[in-house]
Amino acid sequence: MVICSWNVNGLKSIINNGLDYFLRDDRIDIYCLQEVKMQEDLFSANLFSPKFSYWNVAEKKGYSGVTTIVNPNLKVINNRKGIDSPSLDMEGRVLTTEFEKFILVNTYAPHSHRQLKRLEEKEIFMKDFLVFIQSLKMLNKPIIITGDLNVAHQDIDLYHYKNNKKNAGFLPQERQWLSELEQIGFIDIFRQLKPNEKQYSWWGFAHNLRERDIGWRIDYFLVENALIDNVVDCYYLKDQLGSDHCPVILEIDL
Repeated sequence: MVICSWNVNGLKSIINNGLDYFLRDDRIDIYCLQEVKMQEDLFSANLFSPKFSYWNVAEKKGYSGVTTIVNPNLKVINNRKGIDSPSLDMEGRVLTTEFEKFILVNTYAPHSHRQLKRLEEKEIFMKDFLVFIQSLKMLNKPIIITGDLNVAHQDIDLYHYKNNKKNAGFLPQERQWLSELEQIGFIDIFRQLKPNEKQYSWWGFAHNLRERDIGWRIDYFLVENALIDNVVDCYYLKDQLGSDHCPVILEIDL
């Protein structure tokens, strides 16, 4: 099975630029998209037919939103929007899809922003997300968390780590959140497989940062311990353009 996660930073832009061909690759069984910035309607529901698409969109138009696109040969048992976070579920940040053998959590975590103006919202999200994942574990089915978590966990995960210790996306409490997810049984599978590889998934648009490979690794696959032996590979598609993020791929035997 091949699963792809990609913060597209506006799905309409991907489509208008003819890059949606990447989202129609039959070799990829499931796509988890973040920051789609679209509403769920008749057009979007049939956008990737014959694949099925499931949506959790923000109440605010043109903002946030996640979409999970599934090949029709995969049986979807259940879809759940949000994480029971009253103040943040309206932003369309999490969509949980249950399959026969595993649960997939498509996630677009809030950004704390410059001057940390949304740090409080990020902290609420992190707390509520941990509670939600703990509740999912009660189903006794292996879980995969994927998406744009808006956190670089370790020094190796961003280019200018020394200059960002007090900045959004690299704050101690944000990094601790990922550590806490690890403590309850999840593995950053790319880092597990490639402990010394410097690889980024987001680059700012200015100053040719992508070409110079000055970026952050903030897009992840966190695989529950029970699935570790099923993992074949995890890697980033740096050359796939269309967004300020690149896709990340998980290959797993399921």
